[in-house]
Amino acid sequence: MQQRYYSLDVFRGATVALMILVNNPGSWKYIYDPLEHAPWHGCTPTDLVFPFFLFAVGNAMAFVMPRFEKAGPAAFWQKVIKRTLLIFGIGLFLHWSPFIKWSGNELVAKSWDQIRIFGVLQRIAVSYFFASILVYYGKTRGAFYGGILLLLVYWMLCLFLGTPGDPYSLEGYFGTQIDIAVLGTNHMYKGEGVPFDPEGIASTLPAIVQVVFGFLVGEYIQKKGKSFEMLAQLFVAGIVLTVAGFIWHEVFPINKKIWTSSYVLYTTGLAILTLGTLIYLIEFKESRGAWSKFFDVFGKNPLFIFVLSGFLPRLTALFRWVDHVNEETGKPVYTSVFPWFYQNICKPISDNPNNGSLFYAICIIVFYWAIGYWMDKKKIYIKV
Repeated sequence: MQQRYYSLDVFRGATVALMILVNNPGSWKYIYDPLEHAPWHGCTPTDLVFPFFLFAVGNAMAFVMPRFEKAGPAAFWQKVIKRTLLIFGIGLFLHWSPFIKWSGNELVAKSWDQIRIFGVLQRIAVSYFFASILVYYGKTRGAFYGGILLLLVYWMLCLFLGTPGDPYSLEGYFGTQIDIAVLGTNHMYKGEGVPFDPEGIASTLPAIVQVVFGFLVGEYIQKKGKSFEMLAQLFVAGIVLTVAGFIWHEVFPINKKIWTSSYVLYTTGLAILTLGTLIYLIEFKESRGAWSKFFDVFGKNPLFIFVLSGFLPRLTALFRWVDHVNEETGKPVYTSVFPWFYQNICKPISDNPNNGSLFYAICIIVFYWAIGYWMDKKKIYIKV
């Protein structure tokens, strides 16, 4: 019989809370360094959030895969394909929503020609799909060696297909040309100043392994049970992978934006150490309280709360009003609920604009926690 690990729920919920925190500053101009992504090579605390979530997806897979194996291949494929398409579709919906936007004083339709195809949820969907196949047919041993092979193959692809002498740079990364050819520049992220998608096609290969490693850890802690042997070996594995990522970094730099193989090892190692710490505190020391309940609320409806945090600001932006008139141009400057709250409530709390921006992000977390808390009390759980 499967043992219940409350620590896994807290881990998943904390990851969702951090995703909301880093995605919702009051102003993108005013962010403390740990809440910024690394400019290119390197890893900040913010760069841990997405791989931790993929790792959590793998953990959850370890608890449902035995049911898939008993149900047979047909049920497995039906469930996995359905879930993949739903998560991918929700990601597209989030990018396209709310389907209209302000253009001057008119509401116009958002054209599909300018919608980004890939993104966070889309990467989760694709990674989940291929990791599920690898785990279902490869079993534990096959999934492990298949994951290692994927990391090595991706390294070779980056090295030999990238720009000679500079294969790991923004300009030299080979995957961009694949995204341009398949997706088209109109459907790609341009936050780096050029068409480049940090959740593109090629860099999804190593992200698949992040889910596989999450599965292997989830399966391991189930088989070993709540023992100090299990916990000790978790910490050893976490340290080994973290150090291995650092060593690999010397020849294949740790980089979230192209999701390097060294980045997978490094962040997986840190995820295991974090999870191990939570297991020790919650399962062994029974240190539960307001802090664990707070994060558990996010873990009950993780996908819904994450999607809502992206959708609601876009929807409310349609309902705007004149905030003031620009003295230089004489044109009205509009605002809506979320920007107004930042400008009038959060920003004035400190002379340091970073504090106001962070306070806004914390308020946003509390706001979505309240929604999640209400849903939990009403026993409303939206699963895909």
